[in-house]
Amino acid sequence: MLNIRNVTPGRGINRREVRLQLSEHSKKITSATLRLGPARAPPGGPGTRPNRAASRRAATARRAQPRTALRPPNPGSPGRRVGGMRVLLFDVFGTLVDWRSSLIDIARTTSVGADWPAVIDDWRRAYQPALERARRQPAWRDLDEVQRETLDDVLAAHGVSLPGGDRDTMIRGYRRLRPWPDAREGLEVLRRGFVTATLSNGHIALLADLLKFGDLRVDAVLSAQLAGSYKPDPSTYLTAARLLECPPGEAGMVAAHPSDLQAAAALGMRPLFVRRPLEWGPGAAPPQPPALDGLIDADGLIDLAGALGC
Repeated sequence: MLNIRNVTPGRGINRREVRLQLSEHSKKITSATLRLGPARAPPGGPGTRPNRAASRRAATARRAQPRTALRPPNPGSPGRRVGGMRVLLFDVFGTLVDWRSSLIDIARTTSVGADWPAVIDDWRRAYQPALERARRQPAWRDLDEVQRETLDDVLAAHGVSLPGGDRDTMIRGYRRLRPWPDAREGLEVLRRGFVTATLSNGHIALLADLLKFGDLRVDAVLSAQLAGSYKPDPSTYLTAARLLECPPGEAGMVAAHPSDLQAAAALGMRPLFVRRPLEWGPGAAPPQPPALDGLIDADGLIDLAGALGC
């Protein structure tokens, strides 16, 4: 039995209570109640019949109204990828942060005076040869350990005797490198259209401290540590792509160093060269972009974002 109560004839229904009762021979009666809100009054006011002609005219008028134009997709957005890219991997030291001037300033806070620009430059020159030796060793070591060895050698070559605490300050200085002026804004713009991640020889603990220090935001913190090696070992690039579930052909490598881009491009990644003319100081000749297919050459991250349509 269906029972509708509290209906006032000639007016809109203010409240309805619908009770559905089911009975089956001698079984117990089961009831359910559904309470509904106020009913909608017919067009034209209470107590009137709907005006079908008026309804048809209103519908026609609505159809005649211009629709809001759809906004075209951002070229860097998932709707239209540039060159099929959806992931950007970023080198860090030299590309996102200014290692040279930062380390010189940190060295000058130690208790010993020295020709710190020359010391820092030689320390950095020892970086890649030391990583090549580390790749040949059976056990992976983090960048702090590798850098400590090279720092000791460079200080000895310059005749600088630095106390242990000051040496720790120098090693930990890699966690306090200043970002390039465009890095913070550029990363934010690029994140609008791409998944962004670091791909650095710095280990994850170092990178986490460095990114927090510089207030740099990326979607993922990836490191050569995850491959148990160092760039430019192919496994470092392939591991990063695999962890992001991204085929190499859908990833771009962003770096200020031709060797980094050459290694990534050999695996199918898009090379994205960012010029950092002051990486080695105002008197040094900056590196030139490598001759690679599909290379994008940008003056900085904001310029790169524009080239990618972000």
